[in-house]
Amino acid sequence: MNILFVADLVGESALDLVLDLLPRIRLQYNIDFTIVNGENTDKGKGITPKQVKRLKDAGVDVITSGNHIWEPRKREVLIQFAGYLIRPLNYPEGNVGVGSTVVVAKNGVKVGVINAQGRSFMYPIDCPFRTTEKEIRRLRNEARVIIVDFHAEATAEKQALGWHLDGKVSAVIGTHTHVQTADERILPNGTAYITDAGMCGPRESVIGMDIQKAVQRFILQSHVYYAIAKNDIWFNGVVVTVDERTGKATAITRLNFNKEGFNHDSQTH
Repeated sequence: MNILFVADLVGESALDLVLDLLPRIRLQYNIDFTIVNGENTDKGKGITPKQVKRLKDAGVDVITSGNHIWEPRKREVLIQFAGYLIRPLNYPEGNVGVGSTVVVAKNGVKVGVINAQGRSFMYPIDCPFRTTEKEIRRLRNEARVIIVDFHAEATAEKQALGWHLDGKVSAVIGTHTHVQTADERILPNGTAYITDAGMCGPRESVIGMDIQKAVQRFILQSHVYYAIAKNDIWFNGVVVTVDERTGKATAITRLNFNKEGFNHDSQTH
């Protein structure tokens, strides 16, 4: 089976592009299951119920997230769409929402999805290694195919979790940095891995943000409000091919194109 993972959506324009391209991408890559990281969809922080519904109506199977899902006045979406929209599993007990889910793909295969968050240069929350491994053991009773979205800052932490989970899950896909890496591979025991899937958002930007505001923030070292950039919206993500009988990945294909690039040379990735 083929699983499409769509990288972090940054802003409403990215959502529009993804919804426009999804039917054609699904057709070209024969997609059975679609996961989208949506934590930056609403002006770069969080996601609204309306945006969740747009993705759901488009046939997206699961929405993952990250540290920005906790934005005030937006976090209630985790309750409203619990089990469809998931948040990092390893936040301390007592937080709203759930960190994993099992959904039946269109080909009838059950797919487990886990969202975890790193601790290096981020919040010192519960251990993503122990928490994720424990959750994998629980999900194994329901699903052989398991995808992990690891929302983390540090490359080393992402690679370490990939190696730690090799052979235990179908894929470990890094998110959060908004910069797509070129290290996609199948690890020795059958787990697909990429350090960061990138972002769906404006390439003429600093990780999706307005260039001038981002530069000012670094120069002034005082608070400058970010704003979403608007130009040159690109689609990033990966397609993971999995043997549904074993749960092991057999291929991972990196996607990187804008609307025009996909239309004119849809093999480019």
